[in-house]
Amino acid sequence: MLRLALAVSTAFGFATMAEAAPSRAQVEAQFRQWIETDLWQAAKDAGVGRDVFDKTLRSVQLNWELPDLVPPGTAPPKEQTQSQAEFSSPAPYFDEKRLQGLAGTGKSLASQHASTLRRIEATYGVPGSIVVSIWGRESGYGRAKLPYSAIDVLTTKAFMSTRKPLFQQELISALHMLESGDVSADKMMGSWAGALGQPQFMPSSYLKYAVDFDGDGKRDIWNSVPDALASIANYLVKSGWQKGRDWGYEITIPAGVSCAQEGPDRAKAVSAWAADGLSRITGKAFPRGENSLPAMMLVPAGTHGPEFLVTPNFYVLKEYNNSDLYALFIGNLSDRIANGGGAFRAPWDNIGKMLRSDVLAMQQALVAQGYDVGKVDGLPGFKTRRSLGEWQVKNGLQPTCYPSADLKTKLR
Repeated sequence: MLRLALAVSTAFGFATMAEAAPSRAQVEAQFRQWIETDLWQAAKDAGVGRDVFDKTLRSVQLNWELPDLVPPGTAPPKEQTQSQAEFSSPAPYFDEKRLQGLAGTGKSLASQHASTLRRIEATYGVPGSIVVSIWGRESGYGRAKLPYSAIDVLTTKAFMSTRKPLFQQELISALHMLESGDVSADKMMGSWAGALGQPQFMPSSYLKYAVDFDGDGKRDIWNSVPDALASIANYLVKSGWQKGRDWGYEITIPAGVSCAQEGPDRAKAVSAWAADGLSRITGKAFPRGENSLPAMMLVPAGTHGPEFLVTPNFYVLKEYNNSDLYALFIGNLSDRIANGGGAFRAPWDNIGKMLRSDVLAMQQALVAQGYDVGKVDGLPGFKTRRSLGEWQVKNGLQPTCYPSADLKTKLR
């Protein structure tokens, strides 16, 4: 009995002496009751039919192996103290061996599916190399295993995760998918987070963006390459992709021009940036058609790494995954597939080890002095980077626009 109690305590977090954590059997019983009451009411209100609800959830199973679970009667995990190194050079994200492998495969598949990609570009205005790059990054060109029942994952997380409302809405979207007849529950396979198929769409994204591009009457993002690729393009164009524009350019920012000018809210015409002395690192001129169009400075590692001038399409790529590094990865991979490009020319410097709590302290100090750092969360987004650069200029320092160990004692 003692061993059983210890096992339960380990699974659910340490229970108090007065109230033991519920057993799995008790949680399973609560799960079935929740399905019949709360979940059914929410699904009914959203227009889900009783037949599909019962058929789908009759055999659903809790997946106890998923991360971020908070079973009923247990407390969510406390946020851990940031005692480990959180930030170093972004260089590992752009592992050259991995990028070369993805680019080689991507070129081959772009050739294999050239006619489909031409139709996609004609229909949506999104370059085939961008679509193929997202395909490669998200699911290894459709080769990644999707071992989880999406219904099991979504139902488990809707019942006992740290983000229950989000996953309940995604579960209801999945039920609507089943009602459409495009896929059956046993074929709806996904990731541990509930992302589906080769484009790794959440169910709500599937309902908005998935398309039938092979003409078989079904939107099959699991098995149909045309459907998967066209769905990615449809996602991008409905998120604002601008036809005829690239994602961005690696640049050189000359001495005397501050790095503290980045962000989508500080866009200027490409010609204005060029007049300030920003130039492409390749030595080529910016395309003539870009001169009057808006672009934004991006320095993801401040002056410690490659510098960029990006178009609004860069921020569309971030709609797919809200990360500067993700969007840069897609852009770089696309350039490799489309025209044989390689690694970024400028290196990612070693910026030392920083704790998230260190960055948080810097953000709090900047806010106290009237700077807008965006969300005060210990993550150096563009508002934090440029505010830090502005503070450095104001205090007579050479702006680097990135947190570093030497600034911890200066910025308090």
